[in-house]
Amino acid sequence: MRKISRGEIALGIACPMANEGPDGARFVEEVLRHCGGFRRVEFFAILDKATDDNSLELLRDLATREPRLRVIWAPENRHVVDAYFRGYREALAAGHDWVLEIDAGFSHQPADLAAFFAAMECGYDCVFGSRFMKGSRVTESTLKRTIVSRGGTFLTNLLTGTKQTDMTSGFELFSRAALEMVVAKGVQSQAHFFQTEIKFHCRNLRIVEVPIHYRSPSPRLGSSAVKDAFRQLWRLRQESRRGLNQKERAK
Repeated sequence: MRKISRGEIALGIACPMANEGPDGARFVEEVLRHCGGFRRVEFFAILDKATDDNSLELLRDLATREPRLRVIWAPENRHVVDAYFRGYREALAAGHDWVLEIDAGFSHQPADLAAFFAAMECGYDCVFGSRFMKGSRVTESTLKRTIVSRGGTFLTNLLTGTKQTDMTSGFELFSRAALEMVVAKGVQSQAHFFQTEIKFHCRNLRIVEVPIHYRSPSPRLGSSAVKDAFRQLWRLRQESRRGLNQKERAK
């Protein structure tokens, strides 16, 4: 793989936000502080009707002083997946070569970005953050969330043939071509399982995982999201089996 210099790269950052308060602006500033050396950097903060505090006003105020920040108001969003995909499309439309997806609220740590960038410079298509590989750390998370995440990873690898240590994390860095493929394919989940769908789409690309420190700020994990995950996982299993059958017939 060809070594890439970040000085050649325009980096877009897609980050849905809701009810962050003053921490939203602090998070933007901290992320941008760890994004030095790129040809161009833009942070796309996506907010929608899930926000009912003053986060939008605070971020718009920061944008008057921070030219790398783009505040996107998207009231048409139906659910969290729409917010992420709006961020992807904004970054692609702005011409960025790499697109970082990161969650606000400091559940993902800006200090971990160095590992993502170093890996991507080696020529990978996607770099995925893992909470469960050697060197990773999870704090302030509930037992239920950990069981669901680890169980989801185990079942996805077992049923679809993927081989990652964390199939449900949302801390990711994509090449432009990889993300364009993901957006073109789309996802069917309307809950957090869409992260697993994305990783499934990328399974045949040049991918690598890096350890992250994950801090869960919320214990909420609804039963509807778990049910959605099982439905979508079964669909991915069927898709994986169709792909294997097609390869066999092509031999």
